[in-house]
Amino acid sequence: MRGGGRAVLAAALLLSSCAPDAPVAQPQSDTPTIVSLNPCLDAILVEIAGPSQVLALSHYSRDPGGSSIPVSVAQRYGVTGGTAEEVIALKPDLVLASIFLPQPTRSALERAGLTVATFGSPATVAESVAQVREVAALAGRAGQGEALAARIAAPPPQIGAPIDALLWQEGEIVAGEQTLIAELLRQEGFTSHAAARGLGQADRVSLERVLSDPPRVLLIAGDAPGQRHPLLDGPNERMLIADFNPSLIYCGGPTIPKARERLRAIRAEAERRP
Repeated sequence: MRGGGRAVLAAALLLSSCAPDAPVAQPQSDTPTIVSLNPCLDAILVEIAGPSQVLALSHYSRDPGGSSIPVSVAQRYGVTGGTAEEVIALKPDLVLASIFLPQPTRSALERAGLTVATFGSPATVAESVAQVREVAALAGRAGQGEALAARIAAPPPQIGAPIDALLWQEGEIVAGEQTLIAELLRQEGFTSHAAARGLGQADRVSLERVLSDPPRVLLIAGDAPGQRHPLLDGPNERMLIADFNPSLIYCGGPTIPKARERLRAIRAEAERRP
């Protein structure tokens, strides 16, 4: 099993480096065992593989504030604290991690004979689809990866006129326009209140500024004092105020359909307002 899993993994690595957008289906009876060290990769893995193949997820997977998967799902899987010693002890065929994996950790894993594949954060839906396919190819789960990719890439429905919206993230900051969540907002029929006012990635917007120049829709994805101020409680004639879970902002993969669903519900509510 171990040797077969490594053979599948080697073939998948070669295929993903040559043609990441067109993976070849891998044998389902002999798939590599995996440890994930990244919460966004955790979310992909639980969609395409089970606990018998995924030996451990990142410790973030069981933190409701840092995970994009339900805690009840994460509890079906093992976890590690991310140390090389813990991962090596599990003897996986493959370790999936962020491109920011510390070099000493990566070196220790590779000295132990483990294969390490690292991934960045997708900034577009297309990049997320490609990442899902690559992870699925490495996992020997190309069929499941294609099913997830199809859900992610599903085109949005026909929508009406764009609606002015401000995504107010944790720390009272706004997202840049070259981010995945900004693309999703555009695809779901929202225009950027922040960009129209010359604001960029991580610029801060105070409560006073929100109230003096309100968007049509305010998406609150944080709990700073200004974001939870009593002035934002109750009905507001000038803007629709809606909570937006921060876990829907930072990861691609299966987070994208969930973010789309929430944005569509908010847009529908905005369209019903006088």
